[in-house]
Formats: sequence, structure tokens, C-alpha cells
Amino acid sequence: MTLRFPVAEEPDARTAETGRILFAGMTEFVKGVVAMDGLPPADRMEVCFAGRSNVGKSSLINALTGHKALARASNTPGRTQEINFFTLGEKGYLVDLPGYGFANAPLPVVEKWQRLLKQYLSGRQTLRRAFVLIDARHGAKKVDEEIMSLLDTAAVTFQVVLTKVDKVRASELDKSLDVTRKVLAKHPAAFPALVLTSSEKGDGIATLRSIIAGID
Repeated sequence: MTLRFPVAEEPDARTAETGRILFAGMTEFVKGVVAMDGLPPADRMEVCFAGRSNVGKSSLINALTGHKALARASNTPGRTQEINFFTLGEKGYLVDLPGYGFANAPLPVVEKWQRLLKQYLSGRQTLRRAFVLIDARHGAKKVDEEIMSLLDTAAVTFQVVLTKVDKVRASELDKSLDVTRKVLAKHPAAFPALVLTSSEKGDGIATLRSIIAGID
């Protein structure tokens, strides 16, 4: 039986080099956006990273780009309240979305940036793919399903990236994958391959770079 959501294969040497070259180019912070009218021009493709607070989005972006402090990681979950844009050479934008779920901020502030998140996902025509980050120690949670449903509605293809795979035993990872696959089966916008990553160890970074490099 063919697995519906297999783990993405590692790229061949040529494809991996294409991804490496793309991420070796100029990657700079463009701006943090707090309202839709502040978005940069929609003149290139973009991919975004979404995930629960403290799932490791900033660390993953830093690992992808090779810049230790490009995306600022915080020990306070839910601190990022802006949509942060970074250049990806001349090809596109990397977009770091506000963490969802638990947030260490007043409720009106949380509601404001969650509203912005929904507006962005529903209204950005140049958004080619969303990468939904899920902690490998836990698998997909209800709050992850909420963002997946939003992406279904917005008709934005999303691909699940499991983070922190170096923190779990193989048996625990298998359980997380089973949970996540059952959740993904309910969502028509889900891309049919999972990416396993460790920002600390470098696992899956070449694979994710290659996937992004192949998106037009």
C-alpha cells in the first residue's frame, strides 16, 4: 500500500545544489507588517512559515538561510506579532507568520494579529505555498487543524514540516507521524509529502531548500 503522506526524499546532488545556491544568495529582512496595507509589492513568489508559538519557526528560517540571527528567536512564546518578510535572492520572499495558539500578550492584541494572519493567507495572490510547522514531539494538534482549515478555505497549498526531530526517539516520531497523517487526510490543500527537520542538527534543511527552489 502506498503511503498517502510519505516523508519527502532527500534531493539528488543537482537538485540539492540548486537549493543551496538559492539560499546562498542575498537574504535580508525587508519589513515587519502589522496591517495589510503595509505588505510589500506582490511582484515575486513567496512562501510562508506558520506554526504554533515556540515550534521553532525562527530557528528553521535561520538554518535555511545560514544566518544565525536573521529571524529573531524568542524564549517568550507568541512574542512575534508581525508578518516578517525576508528576501530570497531575487526569486521571492520568505515570510515568517505570527505564532498561533498560546501567546503571551493581551487578548485584543492576539485577536488583532490572528485577524491579520487570516487576511494575509486569504488575500495574497503571490503566496505559492505555506509550510505548517509541527513539533515532532507532539504531532498535529487541534490548533494546527485550525490553520490547515483556513488554508483549505483560502486554496493555499500547505506542506507540513516536522521540527525538532532530533529531540524524539524513532518510536515517538512514528506516533507523531501517524497522528499527523490522520489529520492531513481531512485537508484537501495538504501537499502529499512531509519534511522532517532539525534546525540544530541540520536534518532536512537541504530537502526543504530544494523544495522551495522548485516552486515557481
